[in-house]
Amino acid sequence: MKCNSSAKSLTLDVILDSSICTRVQWMTLSLSPQKHELCLKDSNTSTHYALHHAETQISPKEGWQVYSSAQDPDGRCICTVVAPEQNLCSRDAKSRQLRQLLEKVQNMSQSIEVLNLRTQRDFQYVLKMETQMKGLKAKFRQIEDDRKTLMTKHFQELKEKMDELLPLIPVLEQYKTDAKLITQFKEEIRNLSTVLTGIQEEIGAYDYEELHQRVLSLETRLRDCMKKLTCGKLMKITGPITVKISGTRFGAWMTDPLASEKNNRVWYMDSYTNNKIVREYKSIADFVSGAESRTYNLPFKWAGTNHVVYNGSLYFNKYQSNIIIKYSFDTGRVLAQRSLEYAGFHNVYPYTWGGFSDIDLMADEIGLWAVYATNQNAGNIVISQLNQDTLEVLKSWSTGYPKRSAGESFMICGTLYVTNSHLTGAKVYYSYSTKTSTYEYTDIPFHNQYFHISMLDYNARDRALYAWNNGHQVLFNVTLFHVIKTEDDT
Repeated sequence: MKCNSSAKSLTLDVILDSSICTRVQWMTLSLSPQKHELCLKDSNTSTHYALHHAETQISPKEGWQVYSSAQDPDGRCICTVVAPEQNLCSRDAKSRQLRQLLEKVQNMSQSIEVLNLRTQRDFQYVLKMETQMKGLKAKFRQIEDDRKTLMTKHFQELKEKMDELLPLIPVLEQYKTDAKLITQFKEEIRNLSTVLTGIQEEIGAYDYEELHQRVLSLETRLRDCMKKLTCGKLMKITGPITVKISGTRFGAWMTDPLASEKNNRVWYMDSYTNNKIVREYKSIADFVSGAESRTYNLPFKWAGTNHVVYNGSLYFNKYQSNIIIKYSFDTGRVLAQRSLEYAGFHNVYPYTWGGFSDIDLMADEIGLWAVYATNQNAGNIVISQLNQDTLEVLKSWSTGYPKRSAGESFMICGTLYVTNSHLTGAKVYYSYSTKTSTYEYTDIPFHNQYFHISMLDYNARDRALYAWNNGHQVLFNVTLFHVIKTEDDT
């Protein structure tokens, strides 16, 4: 993905997936928003600063996630924001090379130390052998002087001495081998030292404070660019990442998109009916390990798996009704409930997998939504924006897509995305924009790894899709196409 920019605007080039390269007009960078870490390259001097190289291959194991991508329709500017999931920033190529060489030298030094200790030990055997050799030489002289009278006695002593020397022969051979290895190691270290010296001189040629100030300045400019991002269009779904295997085939799990960065609570609701128990975990790690922090007993059973936690409250469809319930986790009380007028319920207009999935509650960057179908709209999907406090319908849009033909759906930036199946081969097949009241057919595949999806919801804070896939709790990454405003547009 590339852009042609004016001299005044910020310009970023992006290669998505496992190879990530972000360029700002004069510098290459990537940013970890959690730690505010930057990596950059000066395009004018080809100097690499900090930790990232434009051609570095980032493996999926390093945890990189594409948060968003951006492009001006006229080709004037692109802005893609990427961030590592584990608050890390990839090393500059030369810094990484230097680190690897240093580690190699350290390992070789340790090997030499081991060999040195071993050769010192073997040297003691060699000294002993030398002494015994001198003793043998004297014995031979004695035998030569008086070979008749002392032959038998000295022959026996000679045999015993030879028997003592036999075990020392392999030691001597090992000593010779170790000596050769030490010579080879010394030569390799000498060559590596030359390379290390060259890299060290090049990296050390720049003042740290100057680099630090450039990093801070670049971070400010990047944040200004990020603020100009508007909502994006779904371009790609990657994954999934399997977080946990638990529960029945059907269920829901979620985090609050409006929670603070420090609040990473997870809520877990197993099954699609005959249940009122919500389990809470303080973090994803606690969720994976099964360390519950709290359990809530709801006043009503829920229907389906299409619940949502939004701004500290749980929104769910009351069993055998079209009533929406708002339940506060803080107070443990129902704050609001309202009937969704004309909405089908109890498997009248479910998704393709059934499970009382008639009413789907969801949230995105814009607010709270309900997706359902009515007889008045011939069983086709209706989208309603809700008031998060009163549950009043603020506005509705009637689409032409049959609810019973939809596998699942989710909202991103005011656009509803609908999958064509809950089984293998599912893809995002249809989208409807509430901004323009228009629809289009799409073809965005995703990997249904465990063959049966009963919950698929977008989380705007994490920029990810949470899914319940046949008893597996999984995450999908999304790539969004953004438009940003440049200084030429103002």
